[in-house]
Amino acid sequence: MYARGMTTRDIQGHLKDIYGVDVSPDLISTVTADVIADAREWQSRLLEKIYPVVYFDALVVNGRTDGKAAKKAVYIALGLDLQGKKDVLGLWIGEAEGAKFWMGIMSELKNRGVEDILIACIDGLKGLPEAINAVFPETHIQLCIVHMIRNSTKFVSYKERKSLCADLKNIYTAPSEKFALEALEEFAAKWDSKYPMISRSWRNNWENLNEFYGYPSDIRKIIYTTNAIESLNFSLRKVTKNRAAFPNDEAIIKIMFLALTNASKKWTMPIRDWGSALNQFAVYFGDRVPL
Repeated sequence: MYARGMTTRDIQGHLKDIYGVDVSPDLISTVTADVIADAREWQSRLLEKIYPVVYFDALVVNGRTDGKAAKKAVYIALGLDLQGKKDVLGLWIGEAEGAKFWMGIMSELKNRGVEDILIACIDGLKGLPEAINAVFPETHIQLCIVHMIRNSTKFVSYKERKSLCADLKNIYTAPSEKFALEALEEFAAKWDSKYPMISRSWRNNWENLNEFYGYPSDIRKIIYTTNAIESLNFSLRKVTKNRAAFPNDEAIIKIMFLALTNASKKWTMPIRDWGSALNQFAVYFGDRVPL
């Protein structure tokens, strides 16, 4: 019940209604506290040597620091292993992201056995690209296209959004980077008079947006969006929405770990078309993909 988002008082009321048993919230908290030991063991476990793709993302929850309300960012790394199966590599809590914070996470992944990440898919998290390449210098970076589209259309009028999105689509569906840049120029010529920040944003982020143009469709489908981790975040938000604020970081880790454990039970099969994608990874990355 706790893992599915019920608060200690919800559980208390449920046990009273169904079984006629009086259980204090403190007792429920004590029982669920045993999960922390499992979470720490999980967080320190050895990882695979290579992950073809790792998605990095964050979600924000309400917590407390020194008794005062504070926004807490929960950072998650979701890897695709060589069998094409999803695996949450870890979760971390921080109040401020940055290169130093991400360097700590990358170092932890390396210390837990990760030797190589082929492609890291990110959502514009501050300091993350620099931290990834400092620890894994050969890793390629792909910024989430879907997030770029959302950010681009945030302030576009409803009447113009459909037309503008169609022109953006010409950029991210282009067959090569050359045609994508031409589509970006055409987009700018048409829309810069009203929305100059959109083309500027795509140009400023191009170094981390253009990675997927170098790959065939099977790999593009995997790396152009962080939807794989966003669907996981959706599951996590379902179990946190009933809580006004978590009393401490351990309470956040506890509920997140239980929710992740439940979600991962469904990950029994490789992602779609993984066999074809893995062969293409082997072509593009050579000896970095073990046979």
